Amino acid sequence: MPIQTKRWNDLVEANDGLRLLVTRYRPRGVRKEDETWDAWWPQLAPSCELHRTWYPKVGARISWGEFKRRYLGEMKGQKERIGELAQRSSYGETITLLCSNACTNPEKCHRTLLKSLIEEFRL
Repeated sequence: MPIQTKRWNDLVEANDGLRLLVTRYRPRGVRKEDETWDAWWPQLAPSCELHRTWYPKVGARISWGEFKRRYLGEMKGQKERIGELAQRSSYGETITLLCSNACTNPEKCHRTLLKSLIEEFRL
């Protein structure tokens, strides 16, 4: 079954399957009863340090290539979780990886990199 990606506040659809929030920080101001995700795995998000370099308050943002290299390096320590998602997907479960509502470009988002890692693990 497919691995999909969305933002956490995108419309919930019947074919989303497991909606997995993969952000480092929980969305602010969202009450428990208003959560649009089934589970939250912050370990699959960029580290706090990497997040700060991609969304800096001061200074220049690192390049996408540098972000990608560092994020993929961080995920080497998450093989067990990535393998679990790959296995669940291979058994037919649909998984939708959810990121921040501010993350509007999926091509430059860790959720797309994570999706590729899960799909590669499945092979």
